[in-house]
Parts: sequence; C-alpha cells; structure tokens
Amino acid sequence: MGYWDADYEPKATDILALFRITPQEGVDPIEAAAAVAGESSTATWTVVWTDRLTAADTYRAKAYRVDPVPNSPDQYFAYIAYDLDLFEPGSIANLTASIIGNVFGFKALRALRLEDMRLPVAYVKTFPGPPTGIIVERERLDKYGRPLLGATIKPKLGLSGRNYGRVVYEALAGGLDFTKDDENINSQPFMHWRDRFLYCMEAVNRGSASSGEVKGHYLNVTAATMEEMYERAEFARDLGSIVVMIDLVIGYTAIQSMSAWARRNDMLLHLHRAGASTYTRQKSHGISFRVIAKWMRLAGVDHIHAGTVVGKLEGDPNTVQGFYDILREPYNAVALMRGVFFEQDWGSLRKVMPVASGGIHAGQMHQLLTYLGDDVVLQFGGGTIGHPMGIQAGATANRVALEAMVLARNEGRDIWNEGPEILAAAARGCRPLRAALDTWGDITFDYTSTDTPDFVPTPTPA
Repeated sequence: MGYWDADYEPKATDILALFRITPQEGVDPIEAAAAVAGESSTATWTVVWTDRLTAADTYRAKAYRVDPVPNSPDQYFAYIAYDLDLFEPGSIANLTASIIGNVFGFKALRALRLEDMRLPVAYVKTFPGPPTGIIVERERLDKYGRPLLGATIKPKLGLSGRNYGRVVYEALAGGLDFTKDDENINSQPFMHWRDRFLYCMEAVNRGSASSGEVKGHYLNVTAATMEEMYERAEFARDLGSIVVMIDLVIGYTAIQSMSAWARRNDMLLHLHRAGASTYTRQKSHGISFRVIAKWMRLAGVDHIHAGTVVGKLEGDPNTVQGFYDILREPYNAVALMRGVFFEQDWGSLRKVMPVASGGIHAGQMHQLLTYLGDDVVLQFGGGTIGHPMGIQAGATANRVALEAMVLARNEGRDIWNEGPEILAAAARGCRPLRAALDTWGDITFDYTSTDTPDFVPTPTPA
C-alpha cells in the first residue's frame, strides 16, 4: 500500500514521529508500523477508489525504519515521516487528531506509545509560542541567577477565600516569589472564584509592599467554557495580577486560545499538567511527556509542571532532564540517554519555564539545583505550609536554603557532595531552616521510576 518504504529519506520539512509498538502475536512489526503510518495519515481498512483522485504518494505517511527496543522483547521503535501538507498551520488540535487520532485503538497492536517527534522549523514558525518566555519573565520580575520559589496552597480544597488569602500573604512575605492555586480549585461552594481572586491579590500586593519584590499568585481561570475563562482572566488582569493559570485538561484549542489572550494582555501563562499521567506514565502505551512538552511549547505556555526527580511524583533523572532540555533549549541534539530521539530546532521560539512540584523540601535544595538548574520554579507546597513554625517560617526556610546553595555553587563548592553540610551551616543562623531540616531532612521517595530511558551508557574500563 506504500506506507512502508525502507529507502525513504526524510525531508527537512517532514514531521517525524517515533512510536513504540507492541504487535499482537503473529503480527509482523513492519506490517504494524505500516498500519500505524496509514491510519495516522490517509488509509482506511481497505483500498478505496478515491485514492486515485489524490497525490497519494505525497499524502501517505511513510514508515521507514523499525528497530527492536533494547531489553524489551516484542517491542519495536517505528519511525514514521509525514508530509507537512497533511497538517493545518498553527493547530495542535489538528496535529494530534492525525498523530494520535484512531491509531491507539488498533486491534493488531497490544500497545502503542508515542515516544518523540521532530517538528520542522517550517512548522514551528507557524506557532507564536510562549506569550512571555523565560528571558522577559525574569526582566518583569527583576530576579536573576537563581531558581524562582513557589508554593501551592494547601489544603487545595476547603479553605474560605479569606483564609486562602492569609496563606498567600504569609508565604509571599516569608520570601517566596509565587504562590499557586492547585489544579482542582476553581469555583466551588466553599470559595467562589471571585472571592479567591480578590483575597489573593490583596495578599500579593501586601507581600510585594512588605518585601519590595515583585510577587505573583497563579490564579486558576480554568472553567467550564471559554467565555467563563476569559471573564476570570480579565478580572485577574484588572486586579493587577501578572499571571493566570490553566489546567491541561481544558484541551489543546482552549490552551492556544488562552495563550493568545495572555499575549494580548502581557500576562504570564502557567499550565498545570493535570491529567497528563493518565497517558504519559506507562512505558508501553500512551504518550511520552517529552511529546506533551513539545506540543505545549508550540501551543504557547510560559510555565509547565515537568517533574522534580527527587519528589513524590514520577520522575527518572535522565528522563526529567530531557523534558527540561526540550522546554528551555533553543536547539535539542539527539540524546538517547535522556529519551530524545530527534534533533529539534526551535526556530527562536521562546523558552518555557519548567515547574518542579510535588513532595520537595528544603533539605533537597542541593539535589534540585544540580538536577534542574536555575531556570525553574521550585514549588514547595507542604514543604512551606507544613512547617512547624508556621507558613511564613516555611517560606523563609526555603529562601535561605536556596540562597545559601546558590552562593556555595557560585563560589565553586561541590554542592552535590557538600549540600547537607552547606544547609547545616546556613541553619545555624536561621531557626526556620533548622526546623525544616529537622522535620523533613530524612524524607525521601525512593521508588523505581516507571518511565526510564531505553538507552544507557555502557561503562568502559578506564
């Protein structure tokens, strides 16, 4: 049928996709790869007469390479090329309708996972990308040379608007740069969204005034309709907020619409990846988060939750660093150890600030800084609001730990090995940090990651 071509040389303008395929017993992997190529482009289950009315050779996707997956019997990497004309410019919805439309339901496959994509510059340039980007965000905040600090308000549900605002103020006054709504706080009976926005912005303004720093709170504008989301976003803007927040579950079209709104209104756009693990976590079926990261950089968000490595949520170190590279670098080289299979030129598209959140605390600061670098928001929710001396003390502990570690790194110290000693020294002059280390210093989440790279370096004798 023309959907398999071992001699095909991908064009610079082709969109390339890498699928992990697990065929049913008795199904040839090349046949399976060709079927995936066909279903995600022009084919149906039988030959149709109207194929003769199209430039079929151009519009057929072409599976051109199939490799066994290392250490995974019965799994194969299938490389598929798509002509650029198959896709509407600037539309994540159209891209995904083709690439992940029906094909994941194929009976001939036991499992299917989209591992990576190469998006040609000709396609990348049809997207505006992040409305603000890392460089301009730092300029607006006037904060350089260190990660930004945040906290998600806890408990995420049940607080009144007034008490919610009190938490925001305490955390910002203690030294954090941002506080944040969580993914499922919208407009429930215990706290209408308008009340939350008013109390939070009062807290932001008071926190900024007391510290002399630019502060922000991620006001979640996620709602049932676009009309409601625009209303909430405009209210946040009118109150003076510098940032609004959306959840991944609102869908690709809604994300792109909110990105366009944020660009028009000079607002940072924070994206919580709510729901992503339902299809990104399992290694044999679904979509890798590295693909979601690429789609969201195109769609245009300024922040996205991308893993912590050391926290309570899923995150292999190499895999997470691959996500961060995709979000922050102008060009990605092939890095199989980090799960990056294709070169990716971002065509000057702005960078996305990754967000690390979920079970992290001040005692891990040396690990977080080493793994994740400076361009990241470190969000300590329970690690701020659960502090035994109170919320403001929890924020102060995190700020002191961060600044002590950045200073030590800049002085040339080996923070990976000397991290606990550096924190202990800083804690001698900071009771809140001492209490944080005493409370959480030994807490780790040592579980085997379910999404690890398939390629690891082979040790060789020195």
